[in-house]
Amino acid sequence: MDHQPHPKSAASSANAPKGPLSGIKVLELGTLIAGPFCSRMLAEFGADVIKIEAPGEGDPIRKWRVLKDGNSLWWYVQSRNKKSITLNMKDPRAQEIARKLALDADIVIENYRPGVLEKWNLGYEQLRAINPATIMVRLSGYGQTGPMRDSPGFGAIGESMGGLRYVSGHADRPPVRIGISIGDSIASLHGAMGALMALRHRDVTGGRWNGKPGTDCQAGQGQMVDVALYEAVFNLMESLVPEYDHAGVIRERTGGALPGIVPSNTYTTGDGENIVIAGNGDAIFKRLMTAIGRTDMADDPRLENNAGRVPHTQAIDEAIQSWCSAKSINEALAILKAADVPVSKIYSVRDMMQDPQFLARQMFEQHVFRDGSPVKLPAVTPKLSETPGGTRWIGPELGEHTEEILSRMGYGPETIATLRREQVI
Repeated sequence: MDHQPHPKSAASSANAPKGPLSGIKVLELGTLIAGPFCSRMLAEFGADVIKIEAPGEGDPIRKWRVLKDGNSLWWYVQSRNKKSITLNMKDPRAQEIARKLALDADIVIENYRPGVLEKWNLGYEQLRAINPATIMVRLSGYGQTGPMRDSPGFGAIGESMGGLRYVSGHADRPPVRIGISIGDSIASLHGAMGALMALRHRDVTGGRWNGKPGTDCQAGQGQMVDVALYEAVFNLMESLVPEYDHAGVIRERTGGALPGIVPSNTYTTGDGENIVIAGNGDAIFKRLMTAIGRTDMADDPRLENNAGRVPHTQAIDEAIQSWCSAKSINEALAILKAADVPVSKIYSVRDMMQDPQFLARQMFEQHVFRDGSPVKLPAVTPKLSETPGGTRWIGPELGEHTEEILSRMGYGPETIATLRREQVI
């Protein structure tokens, strides 16, 4: 079945900046979150990303959560700016197409179990033997080595093994998860960062492969970026290791508070809203306690620094909560903002889409679906002053670009028709 390209989104423009990664070719061999989010970020800043999907079904994330026209709304964000080609990777002819795409790519991103790509003749060493400049980002549960390399690993497992789950929640209850797949996303960020560092190294050692194998080969030095989900989470765990190794301290769950940093907690206002107050700076603490009418605490020499406040955490939190209980959320925010205390309501998405700061920073992009109905997507971050990223098109239909890509590779119409008839594509 032929697919028509998406109409241009409202935020698109022929004169829009191309992005700092314009001209960089990326091949995505992955599903769900870790690999696709990694390549999404590169696509948002101009990279030409080709995503390989299974014919007839595609990436499972297409069917996750709320759907529009058969695809999840998440899909339209996760795969924006990508081109979709369908390949039945069980067929050697599909593997050969993927291999050609991989050899031509600047960066290959994959998140299969270790060993899967090698079965398809697409492993890092197999590609590198021909193209020494190959950069491959490999995202997996436990990395490409070690006794657990072949075990299935998802973001939830990475969060648990990496230490995040252990410190999340209240002390008297089992650990809780954050309401998004943060382990996968953290790994994606590490993958994107690693890809750009590897790209920099390739360019200073000779640049892109000239496509000529053997003695005529001219290429910089590529490398494999090995990202384990549990290690990416572990990398964010602050002083966990030295605190245990040097002082024997195991950080435990502390609910909404930031352990050992006082006061920084979540409190409930009289109208049942939740508010975060970060009064842990010494000068901020004095302003906070003065603002809530507790000059006795503001002027107490025992509480003038964090080390002195930690033993009195409960008393300080009780004083702040007592004050919050007598105020509405709007009253509390107004008083504390006037006192220059870091404070925020805990936002829902409804709050975000009405908030002056979000709107002033243009954090929502307006786009349209195929049927012309509007949809907002989150804007691209970070914001680059000279070469900003953007959305050229929302997530594509399954196989929308198959014929375009194969034609560009030199496959003729008859060959493409045969491959489609024989369910290779």
